[in-house]
Amino acid sequence: MTTLYRLLTADDTSAFCHKVTEALAKGWSLHGSPSYAFDAANGVMRCAQAVTKEVEAPYDPDMKLGAQ
Repeated sequence: MTTLYRLLTADDTSAFCHKVTEALAKGWSLHGSPSYAFDAANGVMRCAQAVTKEVEAPYDPDMKLGAQ
């Protein structure tokens, strides 16, 4: 059993919420609290949420985490 980890990030829009919701629908679990910070270079607020997922496959650095 392998635990996969992803950090989802995006501007603070509904698209970020949809990104997290899609990951949850695909079996990923929230890991820790979300983060929220101002991106001064682009003048926008940014969000981040870590997610994890247990899979049967062995870890391979070439695997596409979002496809798991």
